[in-house]
Amino acid sequence: MWGDLPPLGDSDMPQRAADLLAACLAEQGADRLFCVPGESYLALLDALYDRPKIDVVVCRHEGGAGMMAVADAKLTGRPGLAAVSRGPGAMNAAIALHLAEQDAVPLVLLVGQVARHERGCGAFQEMDYGGVFGSVAKAVWEVADGGRLPGIVARAIHAAASGTPGPVVIALPEDMLSDMVDAGPVPPLPVPRTGPGAAEIAAVAELLAVAERPLIVAGGGLAGAEERQELTTLAERCDVPVVTTFKHQEIFDNTSPLYAGNLGFKIPAAHVDTLGEADLILAIGTRLGDVPTQGYTFPRAPIPAQRLVHVWPDPAVLGRVFRADLAVPCDPASFCTELAAAAPPGDRRDWRQRVHRSALTQRMPPARGPDDGVDFGVVVSALARQAPKDTIVAMDSGNFSSWVHAHWPWDGSQTAIGAVGGAMGLGVPGAVAASLRYPDRLALGFVGDGGVLMTGQEMATGVAKGATPKIVISDNGTYGTIRLHQEREFPGRVAGTDLANPDFAAWARAFGALGLTVEDAGGVEDAVTAFLTHDGPAVLHVKSSAEAISAFTTITALRGSA
Repeated sequence: MWGDLPPLGDSDMPQRAADLLAACLAEQGADRLFCVPGESYLALLDALYDRPKIDVVVCRHEGGAGMMAVADAKLTGRPGLAAVSRGPGAMNAAIALHLAEQDAVPLVLLVGQVARHERGCGAFQEMDYGGVFGSVAKAVWEVADGGRLPGIVARAIHAAASGTPGPVVIALPEDMLSDMVDAGPVPPLPVPRTGPGAAEIAAVAELLAVAERPLIVAGGGLAGAEERQELTTLAERCDVPVVTTFKHQEIFDNTSPLYAGNLGFKIPAAHVDTLGEADLILAIGTRLGDVPTQGYTFPRAPIPAQRLVHVWPDPAVLGRVFRADLAVPCDPASFCTELAAAAPPGDRRDWRQRVHRSALTQRMPPARGPDDGVDFGVVVSALARQAPKDTIVAMDSGNFSSWVHAHWPWDGSQTAIGAVGGAMGLGVPGAVAASLRYPDRLALGFVGDGGVLMTGQEMATGVAKGATPKIVISDNGTYGTIRLHQEREFPGRVAGTDLANPDFAAWARAFGALGLTVEDAGGVEDAVTAFLTHDGPAVLHVKSSAEAISAFTTITALRGSA
């Protein structure tokens, strides 16, 4: 906890600390705050009444508010902003902090706190936020002096966006917000963006020149439009295949002959073996966590079997798990730009073609026509054919997303929101946040029957704000991901994974949205057309198959192999 920061800025006229905080947020460029109101920060809500340029989005649960802020940050590249009340509100928002840390997303969470004279007394809903959130947040401040708000707010937003982006927490004692202070806002602190050194680029270019089977592992640090273009330029100039990391399949054209697949969960072992034949790995814009490295086996930890160049802006990440031949703490896009200019053109046709053919094994096989519901791949295929090219896709966590990864026409230009950290519940809040941020584009959320009842109440938030998200619910009556593992480990012994679901179409209509149900493959095309062309929020309730448990296997196959 950094509490002894000097006050910054000045003001000619005293004002409430709450008004100063609102002014500081505006000075830092905040234009939207997601919140669930609480008595512990009423003064801030009052101050925001006079700041109409900061859109206050009132949510129905702190988890939903936090996830909307995370999604908004993914869409804008700027820190997302959320506010919650003390105690229970803070704990409900904890999932967003964890998600922001796992996904390397900048997030600022404002949390109410008990009055200063009550601290340490075990007061109603009192918590030590430094102790509770210190292991997941990059920094936690508790503001005992309202005059210190300008410096703390500026430093918090800077910390959230610098190095490895992530969450920060600012705790606001409720009596502090009513203090009269004479400080004023300070400008945003510039976020450092470092480029690679000439010697580093020359060394990588030398490694690349002699490599016969190089491979780029590209992560979320290259998710922006300009960053994607620099990645593509490097790959095409040097003829190096690109494999994307979990939940970042959208950053590279999946139809390119240089596309080498996506390093997610449960990908075919044969494809991992093919990738493992690489003699040089350029890991750019990824921390190389356990999912993209397939449990720290590709590359192998701590000593990779291949030459490894690891590029990430935060030097604290480099060398923590893997010994890299070259660890380059710099902006990933700048690295791509400099290396493309320095490295000689390549011609690795045999390697590129072999890796690309292997990547195609990750694609879904033809629809199987199960007897217990609709194969969800049929629905995703219809949506992919009919949806506009600039659709924003928000994906919740679950096996249903395997069809989205397999069937969506990822050409390197689309915007996608997914939870690298695996949290359920992002689908609906993510689609609502996307619709608010880009009202002229289709915001399409994919979610399972498990995740939708975790944060689906945020449909009410979307309707209240005039958003028009389109939500697709895969309802197969089970926690699909857990059921898959259960059938693999304990075939036929179904315990704790069955779900009893409501009529989700009627549920949608209760919010004021269009509700449609698909129960057989023959009705998919017409339902998808009505769903996408509806002028307003809509829910497509798909009675999907549990037998077709994922895009790659069935329950029968799992039981047979077990």
